[in-house]
Amino acid sequence: MATEPSTAETPEAYDQLLSKVKRINNVEAASMLLSWDQQVMMPEGGTPARSQQLSTLSALQHELLTEEEVGDLLDELEGETLSPEREAVVREVRRDYERAVRVPTDLVERISQKTSEALPIWEQAKAENDWSQFAPHVEELVDLKRQYAEHVDPDADPYEVLFADYEPCLSLERAEEILTEIRETLVPMIDEIRDSETPITTDAFSGQFDTEVQEEVAREALTMLGYPWERGRLDTSSHPFSTGTQFDARVTTRFKAEDPIDALTATIHEFGHATYNLGLPDDAYATPLGEHRGLSVHESQSRLWENHVGRSQAFWERFLPTMAEYFPTIEEMTPREAYESVNQVYEDNPIRVEADELTYHLHIVLRFEIERALIAGELSVEDVPEVWNDKMEEYLGFRPETDAEGCLQDIHWSHGSFGYFPTYSLGSAMAAQLFQAAEADLGDVDALTREGEFDTLREWLRENVHRHGQRYETNALVREATGEDFSADAFTDYVTEKYGALYDLERV
Repeated sequence: MATEPSTAETPEAYDQLLSKVKRINNVEAASMLLSWDQQVMMPEGGTPARSQQLSTLSALQHELLTEEEVGDLLDELEGETLSPEREAVVREVRRDYERAVRVPTDLVERISQKTSEALPIWEQAKAENDWSQFAPHVEELVDLKRQYAEHVDPDADPYEVLFADYEPCLSLERAEEILTEIRETLVPMIDEIRDSETPITTDAFSGQFDTEVQEEVAREALTMLGYPWERGRLDTSSHPFSTGTQFDARVTTRFKAEDPIDALTATIHEFGHATYNLGLPDDAYATPLGEHRGLSVHESQSRLWENHVGRSQAFWERFLPTMAEYFPTIEEMTPREAYESVNQVYEDNPIRVEADELTYHLHIVLRFEIERALIAGELSVEDVPEVWNDKMEEYLGFRPETDAEGCLQDIHWSHGSFGYFPTYSLGSAMAAQLFQAAEADLGDVDALTREGEFDTLREWLRENVHRHGQRYETNALVREATGEDFSADAFTDYVTEKYGALYDLERV
């Protein structure tokens, strides 16, 4: 499919608009690269300059997007007959323009500067287990984000406005319906698992694992999965993340000597994000057709590779011998023991990114409820640690021992990313639906995994998801790839079958 069909009938206004969009998106890409550097490479003392640099670029991007000429070009194209791809470009630019034009540039600049300043404070507060250090910055960011939402749509729920920054094509109401279905499936299942007397291996990876060797293992996994090193790199950061474009998609992870699976699954997760970026069409770079659809779709790619591939028994049949070459202490481990261990449902794990595949979503519910209450003004920032711990006890059955294990564990609020968390669970539901469709088209994907043949699945995802960029809105993209509207059905079927078999539950 040509991403930018060339015809003599292309309106001049469209070409002018596209030229402006490319400048805007290149400024954003430069901001992302500076943000990556701040989290990975920048010296500790660089924050004052970096906050100004990022603030300036944010203001410039906003000014370019809200130029009067952009609005005029959009108006000029309103009645034009365009190809479906070009219609999509205009639709996406119009959405961004209409939101941005309502927000003062100085507010955008203040938000960017505050998030840059807040990042090192969060890192220090987490290291010192002290919410009070970070709380004033959260308070400021909550206030700034409320102002932002008020400007975008004074009549809307401010949290819904913020959610649309990360998932612009699904209503918050529809998202909550899917999240509710996930929760209603998982809560009784988790209770049943905890009551199960079926023994599974839980300590296959106990012991100490050199972190430098773990990095070599992570690189082996990335190479096996097909990560193109000429367009990416692996680094460490305090919170694993991925950033980049189809030409430069970087991943980070973190290593713990006592838990090699944490780094490995995080690396595979970020590989999924990077693979999506790398799968976007090269010839549409810096245009909506070369940009990702949204964070629900982005998370579907990371959760698919992490859970449906990286936590499968077939993956461990393939990868365990390689890992054992680096760690001789696990030479006698069987793939089944590895599979059971990486899929165990924890009784008392407080950390979201280390959570099992099921309780993970209760971590998301907790964050969703807290940040929504913060934005609504129903919860004060100083009360977050207590409410966090209360909710963790209610949903997960235990209380964190420290703020670092509780409300300080995630980086998102330092970025001002209120509204992001629901996309993790939405992405998990979407991942299951996409993987189910891939299996229907490709046959036994586990067999491909056992053979180390990952190109086939990656190319299926590129063909059915990545190459479209923002050509389709979220539900339409899922329908295009799977033949069905987006729902939680495939996810609930998947976890019921997988964990029912693993723990010998009655529902199987």
